Amino acid sequence: MQQLDFFIAGVQKGGTSALDALLRRHPAVRMADRKELHYFNNEKVDWRSPDLTALHRHFDWSVRDVVRGEATPIYTYWPGAIERIARYNPRAKLIVCLRHPMLRAHSHWRMEMTRGAETLSFSHAIREGRARVAGSPRGVNRVFSYVERGFYAQQMRGASAHAAAVHYLRTDGLWIDPAGEIAKIARFLGIDGVEYVPGPVNYLVPVDSSGMPPISEEDRAYLLAIYASDVAETERLTGVGLSDWLRPEYREPMAPPRP
Repeated sequence: MQQLDFFIAGVQKGGTSALDALLRRHPAVRMADRKELHYFNNEKVDWRSPDLTALHRHFDWSVRDVVRGEATPIYTYWPGAIERIARYNPRAKLIVCLRHPMLRAHSHWRMEMTRGAETLSFSHAIREGRARVAGSPRGVNRVFSYVERGFYAQQMRGASAHAAAVHYLRTDGLWIDPAGEIAKIARFLGIDGVEYVPGPVNYLVPVDSSGMPPISEEDRAYLLAIYASDVAETERLTGVGLSDWLRPEYREPMAPPRP
């Protein structure tokens, strides 16, 4: 029976492109023919009787003794996506990359500004601009959800409630120790008996926003206050240490060439 074994389900701007690229090098893994299939968040699919060929045609099914997966980081945020994955394959495993929500929000905004989808400054987008999300159907928005996607606790509750198993990792951990993080993922996926050396991590971004301004100290403090309780709850739910995120002086320990 053709079924995918795992999904990199979150979070957007959390290093999922780098993780996808690393796993493509693993001899025991087969990823989709492209990143971000956006199948389980597609509201045009008839979810009473979904056509799985639209999903499965992106995979090579000729190779045996491998695990197959795909990376679409909106899945944890999009209502119903994780439940759909669970109905598709109750044994499917999820991998979730966690990046500081403040920095995730700013990176998201930079991407949308560079794409031309956003016209508001970051300060306005994370304040008055949130009305665009609240006014969207079901209160979710694919473009302007800079702040909302950073409330991880609710998303992690959904993932844990519906998925067979979830592996959480910090994005900065992937940059600092890619071999160690991939080894943990290999154990999680049950492919740790296959030799694999990940090599260096390239900071991969779909849109180069390196020319955009850095986050201001005022906006940093504003978002830290918004996210403080959610960070603590996310730490409790995932078992991943996040207390350093609550410090005003926190900076990502990696220094990628592009934000």
